[in-house]
Amino acid sequence: MNIIDVSIIVIYVVLTLGVGIWISKRASKGLDSYFLGGKSIKWYYLGLSNGSGMFDISGTAWMVGILFLYGVKSFMFMWIWPIWNQIFIMIFLAAWIRRSNIMTGSEWILTRFGDDKAGRSSHLIVAIFAIVASIGFIAYFFEGVGKFMTIILPWDLTLMMGQSVVLTSDQSYALIIIFLTTIYTIKGGMFSVVATEVLQYGIMVIAGILIAAYAFVTVTDIEINNVLSAEWGNIMFGWELEGSWTGKYEAFNDLIDTQGYKMFGAFIGMSLFKGFFASIAGPTPSYDMQRILSTRSVKEAAYMSGFTNLVLFIPRYLLIGGIVILGLVFIAPEMAASSGLSWEELEVVLPKVINNHVPVGIKGLLLAGLLAAFMSTFSAFVNSGPAYIVNDIYKKYFKPEAPAKHYIKASHLASFAIVIVGVIMGFFADSINSLTLWITSALYGGYVAANFLKWVWWRFNGWGYFWGMTSGLIIATLQFLLDQNKANFEVGTWLYDLAQIPAIYVFPIIFFVSVLGSFLGTWLTPATSMETLKSFYSNVRPWGWWNPVYKVLKIEDESFEKNNDFIKDMINCVIGVIWQSSMIVLPIYFMIRDYPKALWALLVFAITSIVLKFTWLDKVRKYKN
Repeated sequence: MNIIDVSIIVIYVVLTLGVGIWISKRASKGLDSYFLGGKSIKWYYLGLSNGSGMFDISGTAWMVGILFLYGVKSFMFMWIWPIWNQIFIMIFLAAWIRRSNIMTGSEWILTRFGDDKAGRSSHLIVAIFAIVASIGFIAYFFEGVGKFMTIILPWDLTLMMGQSVVLTSDQSYALIIIFLTTIYTIKGGMFSVVATEVLQYGIMVIAGILIAAYAFVTVTDIEINNVLSAEWGNIMFGWELEGSWTGKYEAFNDLIDTQGYKMFGAFIGMSLFKGFFASIAGPTPSYDMQRILSTRSVKEAAYMSGFTNLVLFIPRYLLIGGIVILGLVFIAPEMAASSGLSWEELEVVLPKVINNHVPVGIKGLLLAGLLAAFMSTFSAFVNSGPAYIVNDIYKKYFKPEAPAKHYIKASHLASFAIVIVGVIMGFFADSINSLTLWITSALYGGYVAANFLKWVWWRFNGWGYFWGMTSGLIIATLQFLLDQNKANFEVGTWLYDLAQIPAIYVFPIIFFVSVLGSFLGTWLTPATSMETLKSFYSNVRPWGWWNPVYKVLKIEDESFEKNNDFIKDMINCVIGVIWQSSMIVLPIYFMIRDYPKALWALLVFAITSIVLKFTWLDKVRKYKN
């Protein structure tokens, strides 16, 4: 690695640590200041921070792999998160959540179900979910950054004890980067996280533009066309995915067959089914919800969520597209000729391209940008997860009265604990792909049903929420244990067959069990008190089945009106998903030189932007705060 590249990375790390620690004094005033920045940070900084937090290195490596293998239609793989939950948040959920004026997602639950035994049970289970999700994501980051750094950096950091390997090189690299990021995150809380993420976003954008420009200049149209077929650039699909590789690249079609997505129509249908409910359920109790609660007003919460969509996708997919083009031309022939092609080889396309096919200077900036991607997302989870331990468990149930400094110290300890457990989990994970699919399909599957019902059904109560979440989490955990131990099952047994099912297809089972738990918990226990329901409904104003509560409020105040915007909101969400998708495919088509389709994508982006200006932005501007 050239000294210029090393110098760029060192300067970036020192600058990030310096900014994070310098601004950290503002976090010491109390929990509200530490976890939410005192609700004083401007919406566009939070939007940049939120976009930066979603620009992670593990996810980028995964997206490079799926775009490389599946072509342009691979953007639909992002629906398993689903990425368009950001559209639902922008259209209506940000306003609903911000009106609560509280600190965490589990504290928000008390405004819906009350502070009795049922409410506290629901409050506790969502706090546990938030902690488990944070640990899962830290394991996911640990797995990704270690693989990335080992291929990029020339030093072997394997730690031996006698003849035994204590730490592999990728584990050592991951621990070093995680340690550095944890320092400024714990020191400065939300202020440090946002300040460093805005800095990191700028670096990532520069890196994306540079790598796209380099790929555009270096690779010719003929070289691209020699590798890609017309089907690779086609976003349309049938029930079954045939693959777009021909000639000497046929091995990639065989790899598609082993990944469980050959029935592509069923996969997309399942993603849409899950995505609709997951998106209305709202953001999981993590950094995304924390950014919403950190805004200064309801209006700014909506602005921030819309801005996150706008700043995230085009820069990110310029970088991804540039890397994939270089990989297709310079790495694909060798990969296709190798025996035993596996998904793990696709996970390292990103670092291989950077290591061997990017020039000095650009390599350093790109590495700094990807390190920034890792550090920004990691710091967001390290800041959000402990809020649930300290504010929702320790402070509420164990030490309700203590000085602000005591809770800040408790937050530091909680952060270290979450990082340590997440790293331990990362040691036992098979791959980035397995963690990605577990988090998106199984873990989040247990979250969906109860959190969908909490918005739309007045009768749904705290016990229903508790048992819906608990049953979903139990099945999600069993699925993860099966997946991680599938190599130990005897071929042909029912356990082996069960472990081979892709995580996305397990979602309906998790969803059904969670719905069953939700309904049984609700119908077998008393309804939430009318006073709590009135307070929640009049403040948040969701649409759905709220007639009994609405009638009581109407009697008390004849001017009170229900929210009848369901159809308008859903139409806006459909337009928003198309808007978001155009921002993903536009840079991809541009990078593969398919200019007619790039122009179509640009036209769709322009039209949907204009429509959303009138149907969404003008409505947000009328909010009173």
